This record gives sequence, C-alpha cells and structure tokens, in this order.
Amino acid sequence: MQHETDDDIAQGVLPALAQAAEEFTSWRRTLHAMPETAFEEQRTSAFVAARLTSFGLPVHRGLAGTGLVATLKGARGEGPAIGLRADMDALDIHEATNLPWRSDTPGKMHACGHDGHMTMLLAAARHLSADPDFAGTVHFVFQPAEENEGGARVMVEQGLFEHFPMQAVYGLHNWPNAPFGTFLGRPGPMFAAFDIFEVRVIGRGAHAAMPQRGIDPVLTASLIVAQLQSIVARAVSPQEAAVVTVTQIHGGDTWNVIPDEVLLRGTVRTFTSEVRDLVEQRFRAVVEGVCAAQGARAEIRYERRYPALVNHGAEFAHALDAARLTAGAGAVVADFEPIMAAEDFAYMLEKAPGAYLCLASGPGANLHNAQYDFNDALIPVGASYWVHLVHSLLRPAA
Repeated sequence: MQHETDDDIAQGVLPALAQAAEEFTSWRRTLHAMPETAFEEQRTSAFVAARLTSFGLPVHRGLAGTGLVATLKGARGEGPAIGLRADMDALDIHEATNLPWRSDTPGKMHACGHDGHMTMLLAAARHLSADPDFAGTVHFVFQPAEENEGGARVMVEQGLFEHFPMQAVYGLHNWPNAPFGTFLGRPGPMFAAFDIFEVRVIGRGAHAAMPQRGIDPVLTASLIVAQLQSIVARAVSPQEAAVVTVTQIHGGDTWNVIPDEVLLRGTVRTFTSEVRDLVEQRFRAVVEGVCAAQGARAEIRYERRYPALVNHGAEFAHALDAARLTAGAGAVVADFEPIMAAEDFAYMLEKAPGAYLCLASGPGANLHNAQYDFNDALIPVGASYWVHLVHSLLRPAA
C-alpha cells in the first residue's frame, strides 16, 4: 500500500521525538556495535539501565538474569498499569555490513532489530518521564533471550507479573520490505508456535558395496524426510496451517562405508494447540514406522518451544488506535497475514491481555540476514507510537 501524502506518517510523530532523532540514532548504533546473545546481555543491560536511571526512573534488575523493568507513575494519580516490552538479544551471525557501527564481536550481530526496539522504548521512556501526564503506571520491560531461548518465559516464571502487576502488555517489532511507517497486525494468532526436533536414526554399518550386511540409516533418514512432508499434505486440514522442515542431516565419514547412524534436526510451526498436538503425534508415527519398515530404530527428541502469539481482541484494538494516531488510518493494516516465524512475547500474552504489532521499515535486507541494519528513521515513529498508546490508555478523557 502507498501513503496518500508524504506527510501521512509525520502527522502523529511527536516533534520532540523527531528533534532528538540524532541522539536516539547514536544510542541505537552504540547498542548495535555491542551485540550479546541469550542471557549474556551484560553490556546491553548496563547501557539500558544507565539511560533509564538518567531519566529518574527506578530500575529493577535481575529477572531472567539480564532483564530489567523500569517503572513510571503518572502525575495524574492512580490508574491502570500497563507494560511495554522490548527485546535485547542479538544473533549468532557474523555481520557483513562493514558499517562504522558494525558489531565489535565476531560471529554475533543485531540482525533482527532488537537494538532499534530498545532505542524506541528508551526514547518513549525519556519523553514520558519528562512529562508524565497520565493516570496510572507504565512498566518498561527490557527482555533478554528472545531468539530461541525463551527469555520471556523465564521472566514470567521468575515473577514478572507478580512483581509488576499489569492490566495489559504490549510489544512492537520492526518489519523490513513493507511500506515505511506502516503498522501491521491481526487479531488472534499472528506468529506461529515453534517446536524443534532431533531424530537419531540408528542402523548397522557395513561396506557400501555390501549393503545387505547392514541396516542403512542414510536410506532410512531419507525416507523419513520425504514422509514427514505427508503430515502437512495429508494429515492437517487444508484450512489450517503447519510447517514441518528438516534443516540438518548429519551422517557418514567416507565414500565407501554405510554409517551406523544419521542425525536429523528441524522445526515445526503451527498456530493452534489442536494442530500442534496432531503434528507431533504424526511425526512420531512416521519416524517410528519408517524405521520399523527398514529394520532401524530411532531416538526422538521433540521439544515444544514457543507457543503461538495470540493478540487479544480489546488490546489489539487499542494498539491499532495508537497506530492510527501515529501514522494515520491509511498506514495501518489490521488483517496482516499470519507469520510462520515465532516470537516469545507469546509467553507474556498467555499470562496477561495484550497485543503485538509490526512496524514496517521500508526496503532493506531481511531479518536474520548478515547485511541487515535497523532503519534509524523508524525510531521517532516507534517511540511516538508508545507515547500515543500510553496517553490513549491512561490519560482520562477531558
């Protein structure tokens, strides 16, 4: 979609945030240069905490190790409490941008924009702290280990919502290669549940020229890979969605030896608990059945990671209202297609009402790409969204 005018986006970007864009950009690039992966975000957490403290906010540190929560009480007195969440961790990717602010740690980089997410929330925290013209409480939640390791789950398990009661919690993620400044979301399931699997196919090694003397785990593993695709094609309803993908095959050491075993690894994505249960059941049946037919055996590790991210109806509507205030109605897509990627903010939405939107950053490298860099022009837009959301939820009507 295209915006009606060049001013469409800027109408709701707060002037004070736009004027401080250069300073915010310096924060973001500092964070980009010091990427840290799951539960190791020591420098990152210290940087964020220092900024929050400089705004006059009390900062609670230690949830999930490196996680932190800063709390701001409104000047208009008592009212609801809401949480605004940003993720902090980087990825195990070697950066290939060669930018002046590129990663200072080989093999790690901010390839998903979490540096930008932190900066947008920090910018909003400073703005709101300078003029807390609302009734109620805002908790600024900075979460570690979003990528694969479930930092949100750990924060919840360690008492996030008990220590910081919230009526609702909200998240925001950048989204490359959609029109800049567009807000994207959908009610109900938006991101998929994320499971992983590992299958050790155990046969009996033999000379490659005498396969009848062995049990070939390579052939067995190949048949498993092919048959796993029948789960989505024939067991899952065409009206539902699921993905079963084998991403690794390891086995064998030389040209003329059938190995004793082969290792398969991969991932499963689904949106509903019913389909999730069905896929796991059929997965185990396929693996065990193929192995039985070939005379091999299997050791299966099937691990359920993140649940599906499900937006709550009322809170999603509130998020859309704030997005329209920020970008205009023409730049808000409320029926964005479901995304098969996973997001551990889902754990927070299992425990509290809330909503999650994506904010489009325009053309550029995709997420999780070694050439990716967050679009700094997005910072005032995302920060303004947070401020509009707080004011729309916590400022009493005149």
